[in-house]
Amino acid sequence: MARNYASVAFTTEVKALQERYGSRKAYAHLEQRMSGTGLTENETHFIQARDSFYIASIGENGFPYIQHRGGKKGFLRSIDPNTLAFAELRGNKQYISVGNAVTNPKVSLILMDYAHQARLKIYADMETVDLNDRPELADLVIPEGYESISERIILLHVIAYDWNCPKYITQRYSIEEINEMLTPLQEHVRDLESEIIRLKEERQANVVK
Repeated sequence: MARNYASVAFTTEVKALQERYGSRKAYAHLEQRMSGTGLTENETHFIQARDSFYIASIGENGFPYIQHRGGKKGFLRSIDPNTLAFAELRGNKQYISVGNAVTNPKVSLILMDYAHQARLKIYADMETVDLNDRPELADLVIPEGYESISERIILLHVIAYDWNCPKYITQRYSIEEINEMLTPLQEHVRDLESEIIRLKEERQANVVK
């Protein structure tokens, strides 16, 4: 069951710094108001509309490793309110994130929607599952056409999540989003061009008369 994000993020040292710089009182009130629940429909929709996310793990040497994961929209699936899953595809075969999770399964995710200046943070435990062990899950998470390069299933058991402040998120748009925004303008231009042609033909017809 997902817990209050602050209960995980606000360690003793973090709280000490909040106290020192004057934000502890406000965050203490926030902690009391927040309850530990699973992902809602809002988070699920947001997650499955993403085509990428960032995941951080900790190696046995103590160093963090941050990896970018990308794919078709929906490649990261919500299995239930407390579990996410995706198929790990064959890449450069470094296996850093998966290797880190062997000794420390705790990971942190950041999912971005730059166009709408939204950011979702997730704490989770990572579990690696063999494709043959969960064929029904493999059918659900492996994108069509990627069956031959899927190596394993990654399960993310959600511990806590929170939405970040959008203040310093610079708006950026994908080609798909730009084309979608341009479609009404392009249709308007085509209508105007058709109207110009019609008026020219009408004018020419009047000249001939």
